Amino acid sequence: MEQHRPRLSQEEYNKVLEMRGKTVINTNDNTALDLHLMERGIDKSDVMSVKHWQSASGEYRFSVVTKKNDDEASLLDQFQPILKELQGYSPKFKKFKRHPTSDRHCLILNPADVHVGKLESASETGSHYNIERAVRLVDEGIDGILNKAYGFNTDKVFFVIGNDVLHTEGATGMTTKGTKQDTSGAWHEAFVAAKEMYVRAIEKILPYSDVEVIFNPSNHDYASGWMLAQVVEAYFRKCKNVTFDVSIKHRKYHKYGVNMIATSHGDGAPLDKVPLLMATESPQMWVDCPMRYAFLCHVHHKQYWKFMAGKDHIGVTVEYLRTSSGSDTWHEQSAFKGAKKAIEGFVHSYDYGQVARITHNFF
Repeated sequence: MEQHRPRLSQEEYNKVLEMRGKTVINTNDNTALDLHLMERGIDKSDVMSVKHWQSASGEYRFSVVTKKNDDEASLLDQFQPILKELQGYSPKFKKFKRHPTSDRHCLILNPADVHVGKLESASETGSHYNIERAVRLVDEGIDGILNKAYGFNTDKVFFVIGNDVLHTEGATGMTTKGTKQDTSGAWHEAFVAAKEMYVRAIEKILPYSDVEVIFNPSNHDYASGWMLAQVVEAYFRKCKNVTFDVSIKHRKYHKYGVNMIATSHGDGAPLDKVPLLMATESPQMWVDCPMRYAFLCHVHHKQYWKFMAGKDHIGVTVEYLRTSSGSDTWHEQSAFKGAKKAIEGFVHSYDYGQVARITHNFF
């Protein structure tokens, strides 16, 4: 009858790993791992994890995972002197004087999931999407939303940026977590094009209304999207009619009269937790605002949910927004087709909550 080897207990297994890592293999009291790292010029402080196993010859071998030289912390550190230099070259803007109005409205303008740098090939999907088309559609969509909202007395525009505005994380050609993407142009071309797109948008809005810029970090460009937001803030730092909320916080909350306005990318907290997060993370605003709205992105198509607090009493309205972005190879292969391409805007009365929804469709 075949004999099976009994399994090691967890304590025995841990001891085996400990002994392997401590094995001394030269006269300088270096372990096998120490020598392995020295031979390859790897600093021990850069090691994130090590896997151990023993070859048939008895020689110890290691699989070593090191920190990336361009990891998030390093990138942000390198970016600080660049940002400081940019701030010194910020253009000056003449302050717009606004006339007070008793019938106040805000416009929420959120060009979601633009993915500047994405490549969609007409030979594969039937349509084309690249850096130039990405920014051109946003330019057109913002013009369309502003024209359609012209009849309201608007004293503030909440302009939401981020939300996968860039298709990849810097020069990697991948998302933040390492998923390979089909790309158009170089990463720096996409970054500059997105920056200029945002600058044009804010400059278009300024004669119309004061602007509050809100940044939502996202899964395709977590670090580079944050850097882009800092560049835009530096550009407008001398403009008295533009304010910024561009921290790395995943969920942002803003109050406009009776309106509680929450924005987030939508790739993190599950949908059913959104209302409770709003109440927990911003309790005073929750109390002060009977009209509560959350605007999410990420899914590239329209979804609308109402969480009711009792019969016919509004709790929270949650919306996933449409996008102007094209469909790459993965979307085509997965048959994620048919969602209408659009940029959306929402008009909210200071006293009565949401009063209009504006959609600029692309054909």
